[in-house]
Amino acid sequence: MPLRLPDTLPAIELLKKENIFVMDSSRASHQDIRPLRIVILNLMPLKITTETDLIRLLSNTPLQLEIHLMKVKAHTSKNTPVEHMQAFYRDFEEMRNEKFDGMIITGAPVEHLDYPEVSYWKEMTEIFSWARNHVTSTLYICWAAQAGLYYHYGVPKYPLPEKMFGVFPQVPLSPRLPIFRGFDDVFQMPHSRHTEIRKEDVERVPGLTVIAEGKEKGGVSMVMARQGREIFITGHSEYSPMTLDAEYRRDLSKGLPIHVPEHYYIDDNPEKGPLVSWRGHGNLLFTNWLNYYVYQETPYDINDIH
Repeated sequence: MPLRLPDTLPAIELLKKENIFVMDSSRASHQDIRPLRIVILNLMPLKITTETDLIRLLSNTPLQLEIHLMKVKAHTSKNTPVEHMQAFYRDFEEMRNEKFDGMIITGAPVEHLDYPEVSYWKEMTEIFSWARNHVTSTLYICWAAQAGLYYHYGVPKYPLPEKMFGVFPQVPLSPRLPIFRGFDDVFQMPHSRHTEIRKEDVERVPGLTVIAEGKEKGGVSMVMARQGREIFITGHSEYSPMTLDAEYRRDLSKGLPIHVPEHYYIDDNPEKGPLVSWRGHGNLLFTNWLNYYVYQETPYDINDIH
């Protein structure tokens, strides 16, 4: 089944070129199907790129999905056209009375700040609390994963001596969980972050379970809470093949201290391009989340979510 997207969203044409079946809202309205309502809180600067990356992964399911895009009112995006934001995004305040089967909260480039110093932190805490009563299952990614663990469970973050940057092997610690159905014993996950959470802090909190961690480097990569109603992912399984390359060249151009992303380029040579090793498991991760933690858990009457 296709994804149901807002009419004229740029991702529609981009994904059609990849032979991904998407459907605009006008056509989808003629189908007598209750689609799963998925809301994406997109905190990344390049919003169109992030939308496309996430929608690409969400498309690998026979379920019909209705995608909604949320933004925080306390922050104005400087890297996405105003017209795009006005056409496709709504403020949290406009959506707080709605319910959703699934939610994805992206990373954000604010790792260097303590949480209360983030300009939209108060609104984020309202959204975190709201999601518990208005969403069946929420995926927290990268900074959002650290922020969600801090807000809900008091898990602190720690600065790293250098940026965790590259593609690193991960080990499922609870391989029988449905989120890992079809996974190999080791899977790859891109990471791009300056901070970390520590396993001992997570394990001290009742109700939190570390379900995946780096085999050699990367630390905690996935944490689960509330039987899968909250899943925290510190990496970026949603990244497209060229995302780390774009970040590397951006940092180089700004004169920032950055090393070549590890295990990413062919022969570690930026001129040879990336060797993609995470895409298969990235697709599985999102498909399993949608099937086992959203579709099979959400009530038919979406108003029964509590």
